[in-house]
Amino acid sequence: MNKTQFFLGLILASFIGGALAIGGMQYLAPQQEAEATQEANTPAHFTSYLEDKNFTVPDGLNFVYAAEVSTPAVVHIRSTFEGRSTTNPMDDFWEFFGYRQPDNEQRRAPQQRGFGSGVIISADGYIITNNHVIDNAGEIEVTLSDKRDYDARLVGTDPNTDLALLKIEARQLPYINMGNSDELRVGEWVLAVGNPFAQGTPWDLTSTVTAGIVSAKGRNINILGGGYGIESFIQTDAAVNPGNSGGALVNLKGELVGINTAIATPSRTFAGYSFAIPATLVQKVINDLKEYGVVQRALLGVQIRDVDADFAEERNIDDVGGVYILEVNNNSAAEEAGLQQGDIIVNIGNTPVNTTAELQELVARNSPGDKISVSYKRDGKKYTTSAVLRNLQGDTGVLTFDNTNSFDGAVFKEADDKVLEELDLRGGVEITQIGEGKWKDEGIKPGFVITHVNKTPVDNVDQVMNILRNKRGGNLIEGMYRDGEQRYYAIGW
Repeated sequence: MNKTQFFLGLILASFIGGALAIGGMQYLAPQQEAEATQEANTPAHFTSYLEDKNFTVPDGLNFVYAAEVSTPAVVHIRSTFEGRSTTNPMDDFWEFFGYRQPDNEQRRAPQQRGFGSGVIISADGYIITNNHVIDNAGEIEVTLSDKRDYDARLVGTDPNTDLALLKIEARQLPYINMGNSDELRVGEWVLAVGNPFAQGTPWDLTSTVTAGIVSAKGRNINILGGGYGIESFIQTDAAVNPGNSGGALVNLKGELVGINTAIATPSRTFAGYSFAIPATLVQKVINDLKEYGVVQRALLGVQIRDVDADFAEERNIDDVGGVYILEVNNNSAAEEAGLQQGDIIVNIGNTPVNTTAELQELVARNSPGDKISVSYKRDGKKYTTSAVLRNLQGDTGVLTFDNTNSFDGAVFKEADDKVLEELDLRGGVEITQIGEGKWKDEGIKPGFVITHVNKTPVDNVDQVMNILRNKRGGNLIEGMYRDGEQRYYAIGW
């Protein structure tokens, strides 16, 4: 075979191969198209999505409106914290037991800064954020979405829900309308809006918007300490990262349905789940802080747990679900209503309850003195009773920060400059009177200057009152007497 014949044969082979390939495609295409059509016909509504070339996203799935409405009302918050007086790393260990290592001179650690987000809820400058964003801050600054800066005043905090209310002196601000988180449904689209604003860093993010769906409601993830923590979080898969705490969770109407608070993560960055405080609970807490400066916490007065499959088998309970009463507190709303150990609460009002988180949230939306309907099972039968809720003191009165600044028999005032100078302190709160109560029982005397409560430096009466009113259980009180004697007391309420 000569070269000419070889190249002609090669060209002919290429032509035949191309023809076979085209023929093969023509043969396979109708079969694939038929299979695709068959699959698309089940379910039927997907067929129109695939075949309609003019298909547009339905209005309900458009995030633009919600983002445009909410982002101007989400702010950046910077908090300044005083460093704690320290000596050496072992001092914390010794101080816990009330003993101070001798010959150690205390020194003040440098100031620290924290940051997070907040949500403007009124045109005159009220802002919601997380308590952990501003907890024990000496100064709080707010930067709006248009870069204006303001000093913020702390109106009040509620560590039991991780909420705080701030106020800036401004007018005609953009704000977010409060929505109804009860109407949220699992699978519904929501947006997480934050304002981490880390100016001077590689990631200067003044506003962030992420989308996700409601994954679950009534989640308890055990992050709020103390016996009165209220955790009934909305769980979403909208990305939330550090700096977005205190930001807004909004529905597609741009309404506030939650305050973003926490993420489930092994690495401190978003790993798939975020958690928000539901707006119905936020509204109650914020209204109380605005009116009274302290949350009017309503209690049913029961120790409870979920009824899961294992517990139901252990206690011979027929139905899984509801909330089991382990104990009824003496002189409580539950005792007065006739509830007993072993009862299973299944409804609060018309709302079913299946978890402790759901029950706690439904009760916490109320105030002391409110009457609620409680449906429960006892010995296989269902009953309904009414309970008049009580406060932490066991009555239905309103708690306020009164003019005497007193707590359990102790009366406080900010230590004056002369006392601070004599004791070489930068700040503190002096106990001026001691009446009957646990302060007196512990042997504390008038003139004691409190410098730390639960290892947190305190410079004014509001800080002391906030911590003591919202932290139940054991409290570590640190301070000095006028003669320079440093003392530590452990007091439980």
